[in-house]
Amino acid sequence: MSNFLADLTITTNPTDLYQILSGMAVVLLPRMLWAILILVLTRLAIGISRRLSRHFLSPLEPTIRKFFVQTAEVLTLAIGLIAALNVLGIQTTTLVAMLGAAGLAIGLALQSSLSHFAAGVMLVSFRPFEVGDLIEGAGVAGFVDNIGIFSTTIITPDHIKIVVPNNNLFTGTLKNMTALGTRRVDLEINIGERAIEPTITHLLSLVQPHPLVLGDPKPSCNVASISPEATMLYLRAWCAAEAYEQVRAEIQQIVKEFLQEAPGRTE
Repeated sequence: MSNFLADLTITTNPTDLYQILSGMAVVLLPRMLWAILILVLTRLAIGISRRLSRHFLSPLEPTIRKFFVQTAEVLTLAIGLIAALNVLGIQTTTLVAMLGAAGLAIGLALQSSLSHFAAGVMLVSFRPFEVGDLIEGAGVAGFVDNIGIFSTTIITPDHIKIVVPNNNLFTGTLKNMTALGTRRVDLEINIGERAIEPTITHLLSLVQPHPLVLGDPKPSCNVASISPEATMLYLRAWCAAEAYEQVRAEIQQIVKEFLQEAPGRTE
């Protein structure tokens, strides 16, 4: 093609100019048609890759599935463009090398973001928690509001929105308080000099009728420790995970009222 342009600048004869332009058309027109055909096929291939990706990746979480579908589309488009440029006679080796170097530089600059992205993929794949779960990790505790590619949004019980980078959650210790569906309320009670057996029986009679306390497993009450200063009991009751705070508060109130109404020794 460069030879044609050189001839074009030197030649002033209309006949020669016509011959040069005709020669260029003969050379370039088939290449242009092939390039257009490749681009059309690339467009069709993008649609096919989108449908196949959505089909085979349907078990994945929607956010991750969307990312992989878009990645497949971009790769298909890049391959098609490179093939079209090659057909036109444009050398793409240098272009590919430049894009690779740019990709490496961007990857190094976004290393932290990529680690959060990888952690987001792992969190969505392994599902240590779901939206709505009460979790504790990375120094925060609250209900999961959204699981994103780079970060997770948590709403605290006092209604504060906290955005936590995914890598902080994935690499640290994570506590999920609602994953198993039920939780046990543990109270340690000082009964003073009251008789142990009657006090245990009375405490259980107060806790068991509670509407949010589960009958299976049944509530239990046992001696935790005995000393000259105090007699400590463990009072344990099971409830649904989402009702834990309410049940704990109400049982504490019931126990406190009982201890105030029956001070001293119970024979």
